[in-house]
Amino acid sequence: MARSRQLAPGVGRFSRSQAAARRGLYKGPKKSEQPAPAEVPATKEVQVGGEKNGGTRVVPTSKAPRYYPAEDVRQPKKSRKSPKPSKLRPSIVPGSVLIVLAGRFRGKRVVFLKQLDSGLLLVTGPYKINGVPLRRVNQAYVIATSTKVDLAEFKVDPKINDAYFVKAAVKGAPSAEAEFFEEGKPKKVQFPEAKSADQKEVDKKQANLAKYLKCSFGLTKGQYPHQMVF
Repeated sequence: MARSRQLAPGVGRFSRSQAAARRGLYKGPKKSEQPAPAEVPATKEVQVGGEKNGGTRVVPTSKAPRYYPAEDVRQPKKSRKSPKPSKLRPSIVPGSVLIVLAGRFRGKRVVFLKQLDSGLLLVTGPYKINGVPLRRVNQAYVIATSTKVDLAEFKVDPKINDAYFVKAAVKGAPSAEAEFFEEGKPKKVQFPEAKSADQKEVDKKQANLAKYLKCSFGLTKGQYPHQMVF
């Protein structure tokens, strides 16, 4: 059956008919347009020197390995799946105000800037308004609202991509003795000045709806998100 994530023990996300439809077996076997590889004979004839050796000899085409592992080595299963770029929801466009549902900044309203190559959304608070810096967010964990910020004259710097958010590796103590004298205190890594300047540049061009973006989203008794219009 097709992979059906369990919503609860024994309750799958898709029914049997839905899972069977996603497998697409009704389409028939997959046809390959590539030509079939030519068959290689199991043996071949080679010339052999020496008067008493007959001149030729039949040997196997592929030589068997000389050594064998003592135990069976498990071979990794080859996957035919290839990663596909995630599609952006039609309700999310540059300038849309989103509500973050999970993570450190859950409940915050952020402004969507663009979709990165990994499929994640590039958002910002802006930082000077509600404390949310430039971040990557999965679109599964946001609610798109109908409110939009005008970004007509704003263009995201091309250097702000997935590699921009990769953290530098921090080296640990070179020896156990050095680690003991550090008393287990983690080293403070100073925030790069270049990223701080990028954040200030983005915040300059987004000063609209400051009071709205500063307010956090929450639900009170009797409010149901599925009955709301955002």
